[in-house]
Amino acid sequence: MLLGVNIDHVATLRNARGENEPSVIEAAKICAEAGADGITTHLREDRRHIVDEDVFRIKNEINCRLNLEMAATGEMQKIALKLHPEACCIVPEKRAEITTEGGLDVFSQQEKINEFVKPLLTDNINVSLFIDPSEQQVLAAVKTGVKYIELHTGAYSRAFGSGDEEQEFKKLQIASKIAQENGLIVNAGHGLNYKNVFRMKEINGLNELNIGHTIISRAVFKGLETAVKEMLYIVKFS
Repeated sequence: MLLGVNIDHVATLRNARGENEPSVIEAAKICAEAGADGITTHLREDRRHIVDEDVFRIKNEINCRLNLEMAATGEMQKIALKLHPEACCIVPEKRAEITTEGGLDVFSQQEKINEFVKPLLTDNINVSLFIDPSEQQVLAAVKTGVKYIELHTGAYSRAFGSGDEEQEFKKLQIASKIAQENGLIVNAGHGLNYKNVFRMKEINGLNELNIGHTIISRAVFKGLETAVKEMLYIVKFS
């Protein structure tokens, strides 16, 4: 299983002072050198953490695959086509939310999403759709022509250790199975941490995990290189 490290909250800390420290580029470099398979960044409409310069510098200066998370807007589509990242993950976005609150509702926006991803796919960008683990959303994703989905693991992460854990985990297993049976490659992420991530290995055929907040949090105490390597060990070897 691959590990993409989301470095958005390095930018959150940098922006708190409106200066240049800590460096998002140095963070991406450390993650890549520690063994991360990819760097994930979410370029939000309000640029609350990652900004345009960050993603272009990561793409041009860091020897690691870039996964650009973005909303399905005309502005972001233009940026992606100019940047040409190895991957784009289309996510829902609300200006007032602290973090992404749920999966993209592809089913109710089928035509819009179909049209939105076409130029990205034509440009040979690997497009994924960040969706909740439901059969309806998985089958809607199939109709868009993308090759990847990313299952929203937030409900499982919140339920971990409670009576609802198994129910939420089963949703992920079933959605992943349906997706793979329909030719999709399945990634997952949101809310995963050092305590709950081990169960992702129970989902057959899962391709990649995208994890950020918990790694950056641990980095405060142990350093970023160590935090990445500890997560890599759990994901790949434990």
